[in-house]
Amino acid sequence: MHRSLLLIPASKHIWKFVTLESQRHCSFTKLVGLSSINNRTTMPAEKRKATFAKMDSTKQQKLQVVKEGKGEREEGWPQGVVAEQRKDKDLKFNKKRLRFLSQTQKIKQGSEGVVYWMNRDHRVQDNWALIYAQQLALEEKLPLHICFCLVIPQNSESATIRHFGFMLRGLEEVAKDCSALDIQFHLLQGSAGELLPGFVEDWSFGAVVTDFSPLRTPLQWVEEVKKGLPSDIPFIQVDAHNVVPCWVASDKLEYSARTIRNKITKLLKEFLTEIPLVDKHPHTALRTAKPVDWAEALSSLEVDRTVEEVDWAKSGTAAGIAMLESFIDLRLKNFATQRNNPNSSAVSKLSPWIRFGHLSAQRVVLQVKCCGKSAGESVSSFTEELVVRRELTDNFCFYNPSYDSVKGANDWAQKTLKDHAKDPRPYVYTREQLEKAQTHDKLWNAAQYQMVIEGKMHGFLRMYWAKKILEWTSSPEGALSIAIYLNDRYELDGQDPNGFVGCMWSICGVHDQGWAERPIFGKIRYMNYKGCTRKFDVAQFERKYCPKDL
Repeated sequence: MHRSLLLIPASKHIWKFVTLESQRHCSFTKLVGLSSINNRTTMPAEKRKATFAKMDSTKQQKLQVVKEGKGEREEGWPQGVVAEQRKDKDLKFNKKRLRFLSQTQKIKQGSEGVVYWMNRDHRVQDNWALIYAQQLALEEKLPLHICFCLVIPQNSESATIRHFGFMLRGLEEVAKDCSALDIQFHLLQGSAGELLPGFVEDWSFGAVVTDFSPLRTPLQWVEEVKKGLPSDIPFIQVDAHNVVPCWVASDKLEYSARTIRNKITKLLKEFLTEIPLVDKHPHTALRTAKPVDWAEALSSLEVDRTVEEVDWAKSGTAAGIAMLESFIDLRLKNFATQRNNPNSSAVSKLSPWIRFGHLSAQRVVLQVKCCGKSAGESVSSFTEELVVRRELTDNFCFYNPSYDSVKGANDWAQKTLKDHAKDPRPYVYTREQLEKAQTHDKLWNAAQYQMVIEGKMHGFLRMYWAKKILEWTSSPEGALSIAIYLNDRYELDGQDPNGFVGCMWSICGVHDQGWAERPIFGKIRYMNYKGCTRKFDVAQFERKYCPKDL
């Protein structure tokens, strides 16, 4: 199993609010389109914000000084540690991190700037793509620009304010950071293929740098931009998301974590290095970017607003660093032994910030290794999940065009699913029933309920959740489609390689092996309710999240 899925967040703050069943239930019914039951109402927004502010204040007081061993660390310590680490002026950019997408490699002479087309990695510091773009600009003594193309997918059920709100607020922080560093930030509204080539020409940019995503749509955007750019403009892609660049780790589709682990591990000495600082840019642009009205941009988004933003996760790099701090100080020590227990506070909660690129996975693992040494086995367990297993998901999506289809499964898995496709199902539920948590299984309902309300589900439960969808739907293809739909619509870290591969592992046996054959599942690994009761206190989780009135 792709243990990187265990990075799914779990917040005590939101639990304190939702333990009142009436409040939780009304939020849930609104999100999935159910009518109000017993005229229940939710807590007013102002009161809820005040409640969370009080909780945050209490938590900050508790974390003001965190004792670890014989030493003490004050709140906010990661910023100081990272600042010291970045002081090394001899840090180099490894050019294996990039690949030229154009024939030409030399910056066009007489140009007026270098632009980084930000796509997947929404941050300024610890961003290898921006680091390389700044180096190019410094070599040519040119201004540095960043642009982001805001695209709302048409007729997409996964285009929600939960995702786009989190994204835009993070980009607003990026724009503020850029302003302090004399880097121009441009927000373009429309597809990159249609806008970026003309934007590059209008601003006389001499080179375009972008980051890397293995998913179908971003790869298509890159191809469209590539075709539209003039032939004399170098177009460079940098893998700023993975510790080991995807195309360096392996040049083929890997079968499992076992086959990619050694390939990645032997390259960590070369790539798991400290990250250079993006410093204030010395070459000021003569033309400045159009100021962005972020409130207007957010309010004008044509997205589904019934899937609301969540309270427990504040977007942006600063909030991500704060969550990393609490993980190292409070939860890392429990990771090795308790990460599979949904009732335990042991997981990192970092997946939304990594998914949107607000946090660099490389920075996270560097800080865990540097400052979490007293956590012992948890450091190596966490590194395995964050690096090996997470980067395995990028490998799968990059080298397998059918990464979200049963056709993308191994031959043995496709055969066994086909052989058992007509097996009688004990229960058959529609997508609507599953979305509304209307099944006979209280644990499954509780997990679905948590995902809808909080935008997260514990990694262990994600496996159980997806496998039950296979058991309760009429076909493997239908099960996979429903699992991906629910994950992408409600999970804050959805629409990501981790999510696609997690569903493919659970339903199609990707990166797994064949098991004893049984009805419906065939040779796909099986999970059941009784097995969960042996792993953790199921009743405790059900009491916290199960919607009793459904």
